[in-house]
Amino acid sequence: MRLFNLLIIGLLVSTFAASANAQRTEITIGFSEQFFDTLLDAIYLNGGPPEFALSQNISTSASQPAWSGFGEAFGQRNSACTESIKLLRETNGVRTAVRFRDGKIFAPIAFSGNYNPPFIGCVEFGGVAETNVDLEYDQSSQRLVARAKVLNVNLNGSGGVGGNLIAKMVQSSIDRKVNPIEIFNLDKVSFALPIQNAPGLKMKAVGISHEISNGTLNVHIAYEFVK
Repeated sequence: MRLFNLLIIGLLVSTFAASANAQRTEITIGFSEQFFDTLLDAIYLNGGPPEFALSQNISTSASQPAWSGFGEAFGQRNSACTESIKLLRETNGVRTAVRFRDGKIFAPIAFSGNYNPPFIGCVEFGGVAETNVDLEYDQSSQRLVARAKVLNVNLNGSGGVGGNLIAKMVQSSIDRKVNPIEIFNLDKVSFALPIQNAPGLKMKAVGISHEISNGTLNVHIAYEFVK
């Protein structure tokens, strides 16, 4: 029975190879919005929300925010306040998600955090970052990567204190800490075929492309049959 199964696999591989130009073929993998919703549910169910330090590299100084030296000189900053941003599954009825619209990828990202302006103390904030996601194939590293760019930040819970500054820090933090996101690495999607009469035969991934159609992200992976 095992030999029979191997022969069937060998026949299928031979058919694919014969029908492809220069022993090349292509596999298409489709990702729906529901797939990403389920993936995010699993991530938040099995692990804590991602959290990282709040970026402050947005001012005229490359090493510190514009107000930091003034506040620290008078000892007015709260050293117990942890300046950070946490990516949430949901806030105020808006869920972190991946959505396909007009051939583009959009991702509302719910978040909360704290920051520590001088003379005021620790300020809690939260909101939603409206984000656009671009996919690109990095030829040098042979990876399909995603880059998230925050288009707009809608804040709530800060009481109007430092809203513009918080929005800039949130955008800088997400841009710096999240990007780039590896989607596929060609080495990791190449594999050997268990063909008894063709030992060492391998499906080697040699290229990748993508398209968004009918609410689905389709990733096309080109393969060569090699030994």
